[in-house]
Amino acid sequence: MEHYFRHEYGRLVAILSRRVGLPHLEAVEDAVQGALLAALTAWAASGIPADPSAWLYRVAHNELLGVLRKGQGQQRILDGAADQGADGGEDPISPAFAGEVRDELLRMLFVCCDDKIPQESRLVLALKTLCGFSTGEIAFRLFTTEANVYKRLARARERLRQGEIETQTPPLESLRSRLPSVHAVIYLLFNEGYLSTHAEHAIRAELCEEAIRLGTLLATHPVGAAPPTFALLALMHLHAARLASRQDATGGLLLLEEQDRSRWDAEHLREGASWLSRAGQGDELTRFHAEAGIAAEHCFAPSFADTRWDEIAELYAMLERIDPSPIHTLNRAVAVAQGRGPQAGLAVLDGVVPPAWLDGHYLWGAVLADLHRRAGNAATAERHRDQALTAAPSTAVRQLLQRRLAKPGH
Repeated sequence: MEHYFRHEYGRLVAILSRRVGLPHLEAVEDAVQGALLAALTAWAASGIPADPSAWLYRVAHNELLGVLRKGQGQQRILDGAADQGADGGEDPISPAFAGEVRDELLRMLFVCCDDKIPQESRLVLALKTLCGFSTGEIAFRLFTTEANVYKRLARARERLRQGEIETQTPPLESLRSRLPSVHAVIYLLFNEGYLSTHAEHAIRAELCEEAIRLGTLLATHPVGAAPPTFALLALMHLHAARLASRQDATGGLLLLEEQDRSRWDAEHLREGASWLSRAGQGDELTRFHAEAGIAAEHCFAPSFADTRWDEIAELYAMLERIDPSPIHTLNRAVAVAQGRGPQAGLAVLDGVVPPAWLDGHYLWGAVLADLHRRAGNAATAERHRDQALTAAPSTAVRQLLQRRLAKPGH
């Protein structure tokens, strides 16, 4: 039910926003949230209706019209929305746009990634409005604070209120310029499913499935049929192949070395390999290519012990060149340590000063704690371990760290 409501939220916001215009996005969001709350009460009392999506649409549509009637100068909007929604159905997308992006939610992702919206605000707007992320989830994924998320969201909504953003048929070339931002939203949606900040659900497979669905739609249309999209799909399929093996019987997270490889999904592995092959066409090389290559090394290694750690370290070095980030350096240090020992991993991080957004992050503390623990530096390891446990985003992650960092050095 939670996943269904999340999906319907994004879909209804996309449909109703196109009907009444983006300047009224906040009223649309309020109406959709009201419909979902009404459903919780009505469906509990009377049961789920035969067509729950149509039920939600009618309630949200009527709620929105009621709000807009209270405003001034809204008659044209009301007339148009009432005509389009009189039968409770959905108005068709114009033929020009239908040939570019058919899915309503994906279409709206492109709208949220309009160049007129400040770059740092596009991801926040899309993740909040269409993917249903909380401000805390967004802040964690973007390595920022909730206060900054609110500011970015306010800037995006202000641009929408100005009414300058096209919601119907942007030129194809304009859509292509937005592709990197759309990729980023789908990537973050998948990541939240793969390792969630949710208090009760460490893995949310439904979010991974939705990200793959949107990525597949994107790859089958001219606007998105390009190597970066194929590489992103390869990455997501290869990670999705391991989802079933990432938790034990009690729901606890398992390390890669602890996972039962016989449970890895063969179909996702085939899809990942196929998309990775298609991604290799052409001269473009993106972070998704490097990350998919890393995932492939893990997925197709005969065992954890037989993993080609030097290859993975080289791919992380490539990723650092393509998309410089201390997170990639941190991951390269882990790969180097697996292949050459903890001292070699620490040498990679020697002299690296983490920026403020990473210094207090659990990943930085966890990696340093693990490397120092394995190198025999007990006091330093304990200090970083305490920092990592304090900053862990969920109980599941904290328990995984406690188990990992309590092991004797090896």
